[in-house]
Amino acid sequence: MQKITVLSGGVGGARFIQGLLHGIARGSLPGIAADAEVTVIANTADDLWIHGLKVCPDLDTVMYTLGDGIDTERGWGRREETWSAKTELALYGVEPTWFGLGDRDIATHLVRTQMLESGYPLSEVTAALCRRWSQADSWGGVRLLPMTDDRVETHVAVADLEEPSGRRVIHFQEYWVRLRAEVPAEALVFVGLEQSTPAPGVLDAIAEADLVILPPSNPVVSVGTILGVPGIREALAGTAAPVVGLSPIVADTHVHGMAKQMLDAIGVDVTAAAVALHYGSRAAGGVLDGWLVDGSDSSHVAAVESAGIACAAVPLMMTDHDATAAMAAAAIDLVRPA
Repeated sequence: MQKITVLSGGVGGARFIQGLLHGIARGSLPGIAADAEVTVIANTADDLWIHGLKVCPDLDTVMYTLGDGIDTERGWGRREETWSAKTELALYGVEPTWFGLGDRDIATHLVRTQMLESGYPLSEVTAALCRRWSQADSWGGVRLLPMTDDRVETHVAVADLEEPSGRRVIHFQEYWVRLRAEVPAEALVFVGLEQSTPAPGVLDAIAEADLVILPPSNPVVSVGTILGVPGIREALAGTAAPVVGLSPIVADTHVHGMAKQMLDAIGVDVTAAAVALHYGSRAAGGVLDGWLVDGSDSSHVAAVESAGIACAAVPLMMTDHDATAAMAAAAIDLVRPA
């Protein structure tokens, strides 16, 4: 296999891609060429405008991670970050104070915003930003694409007794960063998603792939929004490449993030099998040929297989690059032709 396409969210997707590249470099992935090309289609429905700057959290997390500039302890933002601008904004009383931009990180958003306001689409801006990071040995020749050049935002409805309707709708980032996903999400609103179109190169990356991977990213607000861009789900249905996913749910909960809250919001059970059935089998109009669950969820294998999706139980904790590469190898083994 020469061409691999990954549909990715932020932290979990970025860590999986690191392990995938590690496996390619070590030659430990079955049937994968040593010079395999990896294209990442990243979620942009988490994006927001803040303090006049366009912020793309998932694109930046993948870019910083592969460029060896990520804060590994937090999993997002720049390493060795400082917060002088955030402090000054707070002293001026400028809202919102719950979303802080680090001083190093601001440079990325300044460049992105200036280019967008000059008329460049997000896909071209992303390519320009990646050139600054792609010199790192850890980059591995990855091509990073936004799912769309159009403005798409995820909003979350939460209870608010002070509102006449009894609920208010806030940006996903406010739900995640300010509220820490500690209140129930009553509904999700994907603003602009149905009107969006795939960014240049996205459909080709799926159609020309030898393998498509859905990593253990949030199935609702990361991979789910990518699949919601009109044309992408159809491209997955039509590609000759096998499509394999890895469960973000282990032992009936998420490992990190807020997948449980998001699945609850759309009425999907928080189990590895339920997420597989949510994606669906390609043979029945869904997107999956194969699905990996964690060893702790081996009892779910039969239910996934009965839905027409090849399934296996393996360790799915990304404890280091070797463990993550082993996950990628197991996913490839599950769906590659005999």
